[in-house]
Amino acid sequence: MNNPLLTTSKLPYGAPQFDKIENQHYIPAFKQAIAEAKVEIDTIINNPDEPTFENTIEALEYAGSTLNHVSHIFYNLLEASTNEEMQNIAEEITPLTTEFSMYVSLNESLFQRVNKIYNQKYAMNLSAEETRLLEKTYEGFARNGANLSSENKKIYSKYIEELSLLSLQFGKNVLAATNAFSLNITDENDLIGLPNYVREQAADAAKDKGLDGWLFNLTAPSYIPFMKFSQRRDLREKMYRAYNTRAFGGELDNSKIIKRIAELRILTAKLLGYTNYAEYKTERRMAKSPNAINDFLNKLLTPALPKARQEVADLNVYAKANGFEDECIMPWDFSFYSEKLRLEKYDLNDEQLKPYFQLEHCIEAIFNLANKLYGLTFNKLTDIPVYHKDVQVYDITDNDGSHLALFYADFFPRESKRGGAWMTEFKGQRIFNDIDERPLISIVTNFTKPTADTPSLITHDEFTTLLHEFGHALHGILTKGKYESMTGTSVDHDFVELPSQIMENWCYEPEYLNTFAKHYLTGETIPNELIEKIVESKNYLSAYYHIRQLQFGILDMAWHTLTEIFEEDPLSFEKHALSATNVLPSIPECIISTAFSHIFSGGYSAGYYSYKWAEVLAADGFSLFKEKGIFNKDVASSFRELLTKGDSIDPAVLYRNFRGHDPEPEALLKQLGII
Repeated sequence: MNNPLLTTSKLPYGAPQFDKIENQHYIPAFKQAIAEAKVEIDTIINNPDEPTFENTIEALEYAGSTLNHVSHIFYNLLEASTNEEMQNIAEEITPLTTEFSMYVSLNESLFQRVNKIYNQKYAMNLSAEETRLLEKTYEGFARNGANLSSENKKIYSKYIEELSLLSLQFGKNVLAATNAFSLNITDENDLIGLPNYVREQAADAAKDKGLDGWLFNLTAPSYIPFMKFSQRRDLREKMYRAYNTRAFGGELDNSKIIKRIAELRILTAKLLGYTNYAEYKTERRMAKSPNAINDFLNKLLTPALPKARQEVADLNVYAKANGFEDECIMPWDFSFYSEKLRLEKYDLNDEQLKPYFQLEHCIEAIFNLANKLYGLTFNKLTDIPVYHKDVQVYDITDNDGSHLALFYADFFPRESKRGGAWMTEFKGQRIFNDIDERPLISIVTNFTKPTADTPSLITHDEFTTLLHEFGHALHGILTKGKYESMTGTSVDHDFVELPSQIMENWCYEPEYLNTFAKHYLTGETIPNELIEKIVESKNYLSAYYHIRQLQFGILDMAWHTLTEIFEEDPLSFEKHALSATNVLPSIPECIISTAFSHIFSGGYSAGYYSYKWAEVLAADGFSLFKEKGIFNKDVASSFRELLTKGDSIDPAVLYRNFRGHDPEPEALLKQLGII
């Protein structure tokens, strides 16, 4: 079989051959790639020469390139364009990839060579980048069981394999549970309060399913506007309960899975000599320890909690003044009344703004921003195969005309795609044999689809999301380093969100919005009064939303600072962990954890705090743009330098080089208007 995953792509820049890849290709490709990688590892081990940086550390960095190539394609499509067969393939290959990972990380002979070089590092004439690779390679072995006894290595391997399979099953259950619920409305009277664009989208969704009426589901473009605008409180409650009980109970229940994941992480951490999993995970991050993270979260929580509670109290007063008869608003009332109050306070809502945020114009706007700041040019390609008809591809060139990256953009929701938005890559950047191999970068979102009568019009919040993910993409696009494991977004979790968070700030800058926000029908530039309202309303309920994000971080740390698994159920555990931070009534049977993909299947375990950590960096960092000018070339050039370095330099040093000082949490609290 001619396997397109194993043949060199003749497409421009080595683009994946998506037009040729079929599910049947994955398992043979993985098996061959793993076999090749084992040969490469064995070649390093059996080298009769004395261990050197080149024949061991660099050779190890470059080993397994075919496996990396196959993995990048398969696992990205597993998230963005999956099906049951692919999910079954993932379960079949996970033990194989885990076994190979253990073959490397627990290989005593290989570690002896690495250790010998590490102990001689000060006597070797290594560059700063080479020294950092050596240190990270050694730490990678030490932190992944290389110093364990033979018996404990076997135990560690079993833990890791089980964790991998459980994480896959967790994600599979969340996707299935999200897709399992829909609300089919056939009586137009039940649509009361919903704007026309929401109705049109729901009508198209029903038509696609061969149903009459209007269909709503739990994807963001459907769920969020329904909760904001529907006057049917009973239906809002139904939607809310469905969303917040995903994968909780029934055949898709993740309760036992998350307890077992937490338990295995505890056991793994203890086996490696740590008190808990958070201690293990944070040791090599900017934060350094769970105590430092909890102190950080508390510094952000303490001044914000009273203000958040006051915001909710004010919303209760408003709701009662507008016909609400219960004692207090419930979670399914929050979006509805907060949107009504927003409209009253600022005379601003999504329906007013969406006509000015046509997706195509927004895409062009972020490309123009990248051009103004960094000199980048985006050229749309039509001859590059894609994995789904909605995907668009762009060739990115630098200000000197040189190629920087291919950029894949996948914007619209579908049942084969998980919810949310993310940036990823089909290939990372590296310099190999003196050739700068440029990356293949992708962003994936779930924005409102075009209807029969209307182009894709996104909310201002969705535009913020677009800029956020594009910030991650820029991190991957602009990177330039020798070693792929240290380029682009391969940095500490509490640093990786800085490039994305800082980009969000341009969403509120009149000087930028005026350049592209034009009415899709009339071509009229967005009126200044609307921009003023966007800016004025930026911190509307900011303390509430700030607390909401902190709750995710607190819950994550609660799961990962455990030293023993608890006897109670995950629901009770979660309620206890968040009890002191609730600003709305807690619904007894609703839960976050069973669908908390970031920490149970998405790589953010003991790391969700990093969003807030990076918000602090971004607030402090953007203040330099505000001071010098939001398109200032010198500031942009300095920030580009930060983006190019990847993980070749300690992130704290990178930030200080850019900003001139260390950030403080007060920068974010001031930006949010909390202090």
